[in-house]
Amino acid sequence: MGLGPEIYTAAGSEKDRRLFVYNGGFLTQGRIRRILQLSGYSIHIGLPSERGDAVAVWGNSPTAHRGVGVAEARDAPIVRVEDALLRSLFPGRDGEPPLGLLVDHRAVHFDPSKPSDLEILLATHPLDDTALLNRARACIARLQEAHLSKYAAIPADTPAPAAGYVVVIDQTEGDASVTASGADRSRFLEMLYYAQEEHPGARILIKTHPETTAGHRKGYFRDSDLNDWMEFITEPISPYTLFEGALGVYTVSSGLGFEAIFAGHKPRVFGQPFYAGWGLTQDAFEIQRRQRVLTRAQLFAAAMILYPRWYDPYRDTLCTLETVIDTLEALARSWREDRQGWTAIGMSNWKRPHLQKFYGAYKELTFADTPMDISSKPQMVWASKIDLGRKGITRIEDGFIRSRGLGAALTPPLSLVTDDLGIYYNPAAPSRLEKWIETRATLRPDQKLRATRLIRSLTDAGLSKYNTGNAPDALPEGHRILVCGQVADDASIRTGTSDITTNQALLDAVRAANPDAVILFKPHPDVEAGLREGALTNPAAATQIVTNTDPAALLAQVHEVHTMTSLMGFEALLRGLPVTTYGAPFYAGWGLTTDRSDVPPRRRATPTLEGLAHAALIDYPRYFDPKTGLPCPVEVAILRLSQGDVPRPSRRNRLLSRLQSIFASKAHLWRK
Repeated sequence: MGLGPEIYTAAGSEKDRRLFVYNGGFLTQGRIRRILQLSGYSIHIGLPSERGDAVAVWGNSPTAHRGVGVAEARDAPIVRVEDALLRSLFPGRDGEPPLGLLVDHRAVHFDPSKPSDLEILLATHPLDDTALLNRARACIARLQEAHLSKYAAIPADTPAPAAGYVVVIDQTEGDASVTASGADRSRFLEMLYYAQEEHPGARILIKTHPETTAGHRKGYFRDSDLNDWMEFITEPISPYTLFEGALGVYTVSSGLGFEAIFAGHKPRVFGQPFYAGWGLTQDAFEIQRRQRVLTRAQLFAAAMILYPRWYDPYRDTLCTLETVIDTLEALARSWREDRQGWTAIGMSNWKRPHLQKFYGAYKELTFADTPMDISSKPQMVWASKIDLGRKGITRIEDGFIRSRGLGAALTPPLSLVTDDLGIYYNPAAPSRLEKWIETRATLRPDQKLRATRLIRSLTDAGLSKYNTGNAPDALPEGHRILVCGQVADDASIRTGTSDITTNQALLDAVRAANPDAVILFKPHPDVEAGLREGALTNPAAATQIVTNTDPAALLAQVHEVHTMTSLMGFEALLRGLPVTTYGAPFYAGWGLTTDRSDVPPRRRATPTLEGLAHAALIDYPRYFDPKTGLPCPVEVAILRLSQGDVPRPSRRNRLLSRLQSIFASKAHLWRK
C-alpha cells in the first residue's frame, strides 16, 4: 500500500511512478509537485499508457471528474491527493503551500462510501507499538501546548468563553467531506436541534469556518437560525481553548471534530468522517464495517504519523510529524507576535533591513527614534537602550546561538530574543526566560529527548554563540580552569554583578582561590578585535592568555569554568563542565552552578540541564533561516551554522565595523 515517507526512494529515481493529472494545481503548485516527487511519483500530462501509470486527482474537487473519466476510459488506477490534517498557517485559498499531503490509492479519506488507505490502516494495523503510541501522545501534547490546528494562524491568547457552553461546528457550504457524508443544510439544522435538546438551557456557540469568516465561502448556518441563547464564534480562537470549557461538541465532518477527540471530548457526529466509528465519537449515522475500538493515541498515530507524507521546507525532504510541528511552531509564533506590526525604537541603520526580515513578514516594521506613549503597534527596543522600569515595551537582544561572526562586526544574527517582562541578563526583575525555566523544571519524555538531541548536536558540531576563532594551541598540563573575559561595559555585568565587576578582579579572585591551578584567561572576541574595552591590567595572574580561539574547542580542553555572567558559562554547562559564577547570569541560581554571588531568591525551581537548555534554546529565542527566509526551529539554525550556510557581513557593514574599531581605539587612547 505504501504508507509513510520513510519507504520511498530518492526523487527522480527510475522507480518513480507516473501520475497523469488534469487539474492545473498539480502543475502550478510547486510544493505539491515536490512532495509527490519525494514520495516516489512523477507528474505528467497526456494519457496513461504504460503498466503502472496512474491518474492523480485532487480529493473530490470539482475538477476530479476529469481524471476519473480518463482513468475509467484507460483502465488506470486513481491516486487521490489531499492536504494533510496539519496544513499551514493559512487556508490554501490564501496561497500558502501545504506542509504535507494525504496520498491514497483506494479512496479519498473523508469519503465513507468505500474504504480508504487510512480506513484500512485504522481497521487492520496492529497499532500496538509502544514507541509509536508514545510518539502519538507526545505530538498530541505538543499540538495542545502550541495551540496548533490545521490552519495555525490563530492567536493563542484569545480568552475562552465562560465555561458551560456547547460547541456546534459549522462548515463551508458544499464542503466535499459534507457532501461525501450525504449531508446538507438540513443535517446541520438537525444537529443544532439535538445540541439544544441534549443540553437544555446551555449556551450554544456556533464556530464558523475560517474561510467563512474571511468571506471566501458561506457556511451552512444563517443568522435566522439563532435564538437568544445562541451565537456565532467568528473570532479566531484556539480549538483547545474553545473545547476546554465545552459541555459537548457537535459536528458533521469537520476536522475540528477530530481535534476535539484529543482535547478530551467524545464529539457527537452527524456525518461519517474518517474519525467516526472507532469508539471515540457518538455517531448519529454508523458505518457498519467499522467495528474496531481504538484509543486516542491509536487513532492519532494512524491518521497523523503513518498515513501522511510530511514535508520539511528547510531541508527539502520528507520528514516526520515531529519535524512539521517544529516548523509550524516557529511559523505560528512569528505570526502571533508580528501580526500587528512593530514600531522599532532607536535601531541602528545597519540592523534595520535584518529586523525587517526577522519581524516584518506579516506587517512592515515602522522605525522611530524614541518610544511613544501612545502607539497603534507594539513597540520594541534593544534591551540595553531602555530602562528596565519602562513598561509596555518589548525588549530584544541577540539569542544564544547567534551567527558566524561578531555582532560588533555587524554580522546579522540567526536568532533574537523578545522579552515582554524584562531581559534575561538583568536579574533585577523577572524575565520571560525565567518563566520558561520554571515551566521546564518538569519535562515530558519527548521534551527531554529533544533537548538532549539539541545539546548533542551543538557539542558534536562544536558550535557556540559567535563561532569564531581557531583551535587552541598546546595548553599547559594540569587542572585547567578557564576564566571568561567579558566586555567592560557589558550590560550583564552592569546589572548582574556586585562585588566582582571587572575581568581583572575576576582573574585575581580565581587565582587566589586556586593558586596551583592552570588558569587560562580568554578575552571576549569583541575585546580581542579591538571593538570594545575589557583588557586586563595584570595579565600575569593567568597562566596563559588564550587568544583567537574557538570557544567550543577550548571548552573541550578545560576542567572547569569561572565567569561573572558570560554565556560561555552556559555553553560549559551544556558540555558537562563545572561552572562557578561571580554574578547572576540567567543560568545561575537553579542548582546547576556554584554561585559566589547573590542570585535572585525567586529562582526556586530546580530544572535539569535539559530543562534549562529547552527553555534557553527552544522556548525563548526566535530563529530566522537565511536560506528560505522563513522563521525556523533551532535545529535548522544549527544545521545552517554547522554547514556554514549563513550570511556574512556585507561589504558596507565590514567597512563600518572597521571604522568603529578605529574610533573605539582612539577613544581608548584619549581616555588613557
